[in-house]
Formats: sequence, C-alpha cells, structure tokens
Amino acid sequence: MRLLRKNQKMTIKELSRRSQVPYSTVKRFEHTGEISLSSLIRLAFILDCVKDFENLFSRKTEIHSIEDIIRGKV
Repeated sequence: MRLLRKNQKMTIKELSRRSQVPYSTVKRFEHTGEISLSSLIRLAFILDCVKDFENLFSRKTEIHSIEDIIRGKV
C-alpha cells in the first residue's frame, strides 16, 4: 500500500484526510500490516484498488462441508 500511495505522490497525511482513516492507523498499517477491514477498504477506494477485493472470496470449487476444506479437497 505504501508503494501505491507513493506512486500517486500522496503523503500519509493526505491519504488519511481523504479516506477519513486516522493518520495513526494509516502509519501503523504501513509499518505493521495491521488494520481493520473497513479502514482497509477506505484506503483501497482512495488508492483506486478496490477492484482487488473482487476475487478475495471467490471460489471456483464448490465446497460442500467443512470436512472438504480440512481434507484439502478444495
């Protein structure tokens, strides 16, 4: 995310202001990778990368039970 922000010539302060995510949260995310999902989506919207979430939970294989996941059938 830091690279996306810098490529857009945006400071942490500006990203924070535009996304309405606290400055400390953006700074912590860039250093630790920890952030809430709602804050992450706000940042992604401002950085024009919301489309990257489209395939986050998509599955090509149908799951019939938790056992399929545990046994590695997916």
